[in-house]
Amino acid sequence: PILEPAGLFLRSLGDTSDIVTKQMYLFKDLGGDELVLRPEGTAGVARAFIQEGMSQLTPLKLFYRGPMFRYERPQKGRYRQFHQFGVELLGVEKPQADLEVLACGYRILKELGVLGSITLHLNTIGDEASRAAYRDKLVAYLNTRKSELSQDSLSRLEKNPLRILDSKDPSDKNVVASAPKLADSLTPEAKAFFDAVLAGLKALEIPFIIDDNLVRGLDYYCHTVFEFTTDALGSQNAVLAGGRYDGLIKDLGGPQTPGVGWAFGIDRLSELLPDLPASPEPIAIVPLGDDAEQAAVLLSEQLRAA
Repeated sequence: PILEPAGLFLRSLGDTSDIVTKQMYLFKDLGGDELVLRPEGTAGVARAFIQEGMSQLTPLKLFYRGPMFRYERPQKGRYRQFHQFGVELLGVEKPQADLEVLACGYRILKELGVLGSITLHLNTIGDEASRAAYRDKLVAYLNTRKSELSQDSLSRLEKNPLRILDSKDPSDKNVVASAPKLADSLTPEAKAFFDAVLAGLKALEIPFIIDDNLVRGLDYYCHTVFEFTTDALGSQNAVLAGGRYDGLIKDLGGPQTPGVGWAFGIDRLSELLPDLPASPEPIAIVPLGDDAEQAAVLLSEQLRAA
């Protein structure tokens, strides 16, 4: 559904994410319940998975499409009502699932003829132990350069410092350039997981760039995160993006269920499409006189049916 309970996104996206702090259309209905116009699709899929008792059906391959809503500054490739298509693979904890959804996204972009301007950026944010070790190093470093951080990043420093890596603020970018790398804090298990994803992409001949500062803006991600980006849409460069979210369904009250998926903006992707073939020429049926009217109606319907 387009309307979801507000708590679903407050719990799943994180209270420091841009979506929660700045972009959600939040209101109370006549019964006093807090509702949100859905800003993204994965949390709703996780809620449906729990409510419908789908854990017995895993592995599950799901897709969705439809309108999403975020209160953002409208610009080229960015709308307050936009449309997304997304896929989710639930119940597979091995890196083969990451490869399958990455290959699916790559294949769709290839079939649409837009790969020429698109690059896959990839990173790992590791498992929980990796992020805990890295968080301590990152906070220690950022505190030495606290005066250079933007107001948004200062508010995230205590709650979610990894989000600072994703900041678009020029001053933050300058600080982040010298920050410790998460790759140096990975547990052996997390490193082996990411290495398997990279090896699989190479075997599939899917080109990629490892981007150490790519963390994605939502709290539910772990391990693999990725963005297919383009330089053809100005500042709005992410076309298809996603990652792994092994803890999301459990955090929402369901059984422990790993997941990985992505979404693309239909509006944004359509800007990249090559010129579509011209529509066929229309057919006009012109009855000559009253006697021909019925024949014209019959013939028109036969043509529409065909």
